[in-house]
Amino acid sequence: MTWASIDLNADLGEGFGHWRLTDDEQLLSVVTSANVACGFHAGDAVTMRRVCRLAAERSVRIGAQVSYRDLAGFGRRSMEVPPDELAAEIAYQIGALEVFARAAGSRVSYVKPHGALYNRVVHDEEQAAAVVEGILLSGERLPVLGLPGSRLHTLAEKAGLPVVTEAFADRAYTPEGRLVPRREEGAVISDATTVVERSVSMARFGVVTAVSGEPVPVRARSLCLHGDTPGAVSLARRVRRELESAGVRVESFV
Repeated sequence: MTWASIDLNADLGEGFGHWRLTDDEQLLSVVTSANVACGFHAGDAVTMRRVCRLAAERSVRIGAQVSYRDLAGFGRRSMEVPPDELAAEIAYQIGALEVFARAAGSRVSYVKPHGALYNRVVHDEEQAAAVVEGILLSGERLPVLGLPGSRLHTLAEKAGLPVVTEAFADRAYTPEGRLVPRREEGAVISDATTVVERSVSMARFGVVTAVSGEPVPVRARSLCLHGDTPGAVSLARRVRRELESAGVRVESFV
């Protein structure tokens, strides 16, 4: 399935203290949804407040990018967290971001797992259920942004939470429609022209070329543009320009 419009999301607020990884202000002039780090893999109170204010000023939707408690590993290390503990930590992260979103005149509009947690809940029933429980514990029935066909989406739908399918223009796909693990060569696509072409193909036709060379269906309502890659801002602008030139409306899914 393809849509006449598509959302562009990016991971923002991925800094800590004086260290900043992403060009939040510039990316917020391009994307329509902001996945804001909630302090567990990156981000701190000052960063969350600043990004929420900038997002609200630009009418960009604010999403809680929840993760394992892993600042040292940037949330990319798989961790064994008891389900009840993980659920509480998911709710904690959403609640922290909600304070700053509301102070900026906005609100948390959706939830997206980050890094190792994102990949884990594609197939891990127990961890996926804990994420869903954490969202419900936060007191809001928030949409869940994630990979099509994931256990997270299946359990979220059963719990009555809206689900939003996501695709990645700069990540390689397996023939099964999964993301190639970052530890493998070629997992991240750095050629700008290729990223742009894949973006348009996924938005217009719902298809991406897998590492095997075969076409793979990708049902995406939102397209992720990583903000921590070199030239991220110029690439994001180019992707948006080419999507709009191809007749695709770029707008938030919320």
